[in-house]
Amino acid sequence: MVTSDAQTAEDYIAALPEDRRAAISAVREVVRNNLPAGFEEGMQYGMIGWYVPLERFPNTYNGQPLGLAALASQKNYMSLYLNSVYGSPRTERWFTARYAESGKKLDMGKSCLRFRRLEDLPLDVIADTIARVDLESFVAGYREALGSSRRTRAAGAVDP
Repeated sequence: MVTSDAQTAEDYIAALPEDRRAAISAVREVVRNNLPAGFEEGMQYGMIGWYVPLERFPNTYNGQPLGLAALASQKNYMSLYLNSVYGSPRTERWFTARYAESGKKLDMGKSCLRFRRLEDLPLDVIADTIARVDLESFVAGYREALGSSRRTRAAGAVDP
């Protein structure tokens, strides 16, 4: 995975080659325009990330803000990480059906949606996916997933 030392999303984008800069900027705008209230944008793990601020939910397993999505330029492709799709079987079924309806080819790992050109993405599906989950539901899903793990309960990552 390619990471960046950029401190802001603007710096990250400015350092990209022109073709990647245009695609990453366009996807970023789609995410920003559809981001539910309460999530913030910043740099996480060397990528542009959208997450639950620690002030809203500090009890994560690793002490880092709980990430909803992230956007990165990799060596051979660009990636949009959609944690709400990965974390919810229902959302995953909805997403794959909507993606198929778009006629575009889905190239996705667990949460990593890979694309080489902006035209490879159905931006309306991305917009709806980002807008689909509100902050409280996202945190509740995270708590539920952690609650099923004895290790995370023992570490105190789940509220009693």
